[in-house]
Amino acid sequence: MKFCLRISCLLVACVVATPSSAQDKSKGSQSAKVPRPATRLIWQDNSDQTMRWGDLTRDANGFSIRAQSVSGFPKLDAEKQSFVQMEDINGMAVVGVHDNDNGTIQSGWVAIRSGVNEEEHGSHSHWHYEKAPEIAAVKLDADQGNPAHVYKYQGDIFIANDKKNGFTILPAATLLKTPSPSVARFHSGGGSHITLAAVDRKVCYATWADREGENVGRVDVIPIDSALAKPAYRIKLPSGGLHGATSNSGRVFFAPSDGVCWVEADIGMSKNESTTEIHHLSLGEDVVKGKPNRTGAFTNHEQFVLFTTGANDSASLCLIDAKSPKPTVKKLPLPVAEGLALTTPKCVKTSAGKRYAFLFSDRRDSEATETLTIVDLDVNGDGDFGDAAIAKTLTVGASKVEGHSGHHEICFSGNRRFACFTNPGDGSIWVMSLLNLEIESKISVGGNPTHVLAIGG
Repeated sequence: MKFCLRISCLLVACVVATPSSAQDKSKGSQSAKVPRPATRLIWQDNSDQTMRWGDLTRDANGFSIRAQSVSGFPKLDAEKQSFVQMEDINGMAVVGVHDNDNGTIQSGWVAIRSGVNEEEHGSHSHWHYEKAPEIAAVKLDADQGNPAHVYKYQGDIFIANDKKNGFTILPAATLLKTPSPSVARFHSGGGSHITLAAVDRKVCYATWADREGENVGRVDVIPIDSALAKPAYRIKLPSGGLHGATSNSGRVFFAPSDGVCWVEADIGMSKNESTTEIHHLSLGEDVVKGKPNRTGAFTNHEQFVLFTTGANDSASLCLIDAKSPKPTVKKLPLPVAEGLALTTPKCVKTSAGKRYAFLFSDRRDSEATETLTIVDLDVNGDGDFGDAAIAKTLTVGASKVEGHSGHHEICFSGNRRFACFTNPGDGSIWVMSLLNLEIESKISVGGNPTHVLAIGG
C-alpha cells in the first residue's frame, strides 16, 4: 500500500510539473525568436537620401539587422539635397541636411529620438529598447545657410551655417527636454566653408576657408555664454585654406594649408588679436607637389588629437598630445596604394581597456582594393601613445565616394564590445568583435549605407 502511494505521488508530481516545463520551453522559444539587441544602428542611406535603422541582434545563426526606414523623416529630393554629418546626444541623433543650390532649396537639421534609454548603474549601464526611432524636431527651410559640418562639443550640437557666416548651437539639456527648432541659437562667426572648435561652453573658434583676399587665415573668436553672439575679435593664422578645427585640453587646433596651428583657448575672453600667441607645427613637405603637408579633419581621443596627412607611400597617422607643455607631432607611417586615401581616424577604448584607431583606405576613380587599418594606440597600456603600432589590416567592401559623402563609416556599441561599419558600395554593414578584431558578420541592408551611429549596448 505504501509502495502504491509513493507511485501515485510521483505521477501527480510529474503531471503538475509538466505544464510548467512546457511553459518554460515556450518562453525559451519566444526568447530565441526575439533576441535582445546588442545595439541599435541608425544610418544614412545615400541611394535615396533616407534615414534607416535596425537593431543588431544575435542568435544561434549569428548577427542580423532588420533594416527599416525612420518613420516620419522628411522626404528629401535625392537630386538636390544630401546628408552631411550627424551626432548623437544621450540617445537623440541630429543629422544635417545640405542642398546643391546654396541653401535656397531646403537645408538645416533633423533631430531623431532613437527610442533607446540608458539606465546607469555606476560602472555599467543597462539599455532599454522601448520604441522605434521617431522624429523629435525638424528645421528645414531656405534660411539655414546650407550646413556642411555638424559637431559635438561638451554634449551640445554645433551646426556650421556656411552661407550665413555663422553657426547654430543646439544645447543638449534644452533639446532633450523640449525638442523643438526654437531651441536653436544662432551666432555670427566664420565664413565660406566653416569649421568649428568650442571650449567649455564658453568660447567658439570659427574658421574662414579663404585661400586669398582679406580673410586668408582668419579665425573668429566668439563668446557663446553671453548675449553678444558675434565675434569679440579675430586672429590670423600664417596660412589660409582652413578646413578643420578642434579643441582638446584647453587648446584649440586648426588645419590650414601648411601643417597644424594651435592656440591656448581664451575661455575668459581676456585676449585679443595681438596678445594671442599662434603656434605652428610642421607636417613636412610633399616632395612630389613641392607643397607643405596638411590635414583636413581631426579626431580627439582622451588627451590626444589625431589626424592623417600625406599620400601613397608618405601617408601617415599623426598624434599630438594636447596636454604636453610643448606639443609635437608623432607620425606613424600608414602607406596606401595608388588611388586610395586614408579617412579621418575613429577611436575607441574597448570594454577590455584597449585603445584603437580605425582608418579606412577609400578609393576615388580607382579599382584599388580598399582596406581597414586598425592601430593599437597604446601597446603597453601606459597611457602614452608613443608606442602606437598597426594591429591589423583587412580588406573591406566597397565605398561609393561622391564629393564628401560615400565613405566607409564606423561606430561602436555602447558597451564597447562590437564595432559596426558601413560599405556604401555594396549595401552592407559588417560587425567586428572589439575583443579579437575579427569580423563576426557581413549583413546586407541594401542601398548605400554611409554615416552610422550605434546607440545602446
